[in-house]
Amino acid sequence: MSAVLQPAMTLQEYLEWENAQPEKHEFHRGEIFAMTGGRRTHGRVLLNLARHIGVHLDGSACQVFADSMKVQVADDTVLYPDVFVTCDKADLATDQIFRAPKLVIEVLSPSTQAYDRSKKFALYRRLESLQEYILVDPDTRRVEGFRRGADGLWVLHDMSDGDTVEAASLGLRVPLAEVFAGIEAPPEA
Repeated sequence: MSAVLQPAMTLQEYLEWENAQPEKHEFHRGEIFAMTGGRRTHGRVLLNLARHIGVHLDGSACQVFADSMKVQVADDTVLYPDVFVTCDKADLATDQIFRAPKLVIEVLSPSTQAYDRSKKFALYRRLESLQEYILVDPDTRRVEGFRRGADGLWVLHDMSDGDTVEAASLGLRVPLAEVFAGIEAPPEA
């Protein structure tokens, strides 16, 4: 991700500007950051996860959203998660800005991996509603989940060597084979 050369903007100026853009941009403290185009593997994993989560949530008070929905983390930050789930009534009535996801999933790419693991996770942790943050790497097939404990601390749950991805906040398990369906396995080391 790289900063877009723009004068610093307020949140409202960003939202008006962003709605007129053909590409997506994230916003943090007045700066705008261009989102890179996704690869086939990224899109495949994203859709596989969203499909399984959507089926699991059918009939519940929660909904899954993917790829092009904005989450406002604070007055100075708007992000585009790859996949997220919200059960918040205000979120379920909005057209554009979501504020209370309980689960966020980011599908990693080589260009955004460091950002998703550090800065972006730090920003998402500002959300009181967030219970779980899952990182999925289609290239290495590693899956790491971070869950907020009752004490407010985040605990890593590495699911890479298991058979399933567990979204504990939803009571959902998805076989890893189905998360990575449509993607060739990486060569053995």
